[in-house]
Amino acid sequence: MKTWLISAGLAAVLIAGARGAGHYDLTDAEKAAGWKLLFDGQTTNGWQSFKKGTFPAQGWVIEDGALKHLANGGGGDLVSRETFSEFELSWEWKIAKGANSGLKYFVSGDRSSPLGHEYQMIDDKRDANGRPAVNKGGTGSFYDVLPPEKNTARPPGEWNQSRVLVKGNQVEHWLNGERVLAYELGGDAVKQALAKSKFKNTPGFGVRLKGHILLQDHGGEVFFRHIKIRDLSGAP
Repeated sequence: MKTWLISAGLAAVLIAGARGAGHYDLTDAEKAAGWKLLFDGQTTNGWQSFKKGTFPAQGWVIEDGALKHLANGGGGDLVSRETFSEFELSWEWKIAKGANSGLKYFVSGDRSSPLGHEYQMIDDKRDANGRPAVNKGGTGSFYDVLPPEKNTARPPGEWNQSRVLVKGNQVEHWLNGERVLAYELGGDAVKQALAKSKFKNTPGFGVRLKGHILLQDHGGEVFFRHIKIRDLSGAP
């Protein structure tokens, strides 16, 4: 198993072997459809710590073409350097038994902490405290706001494929080929759910904004790979 530790001098080494093991490209059809890679499988280009502008010196490694967060490794969350408002985002992920993580979107650099709409990724049967994840905390949920309509997650240790689609005020969460949640930004259902959530006093939460994509450090072991996005701003 090939692992690269992240360090300040790593970029040049990885670029030199940019077509080596773990590297992946978009197909011509994907490129024609407007897709772009957010992670190429070998470098940390395009990712940084929230509000710091640099990649964390610990906690995250590249292993077999995936960004891996080490259990209890620290390092903090990763955010994309680019920001997006309307988009289709696709990625693959897996977690260790008992682990908890997530992918956030609409993460604004104007806030003091990296808040955003979180697509929850968790061991639904047993989190780090031995409790099952339910309702608004289950895999595929809009974390602490709206529960998924169904659970199609694979067991810890197996790869899942997820997708978030944002067009206008319509948002969809997909998991392993099935839509598990759909909601309307600013809609009554979201407003009512937000009023009962931990985000009820967060200004501007629950509406569409141009923000970063975030990969969460929640202390557990988690892998992300094949992260790609296409901008839907202005698309019919």
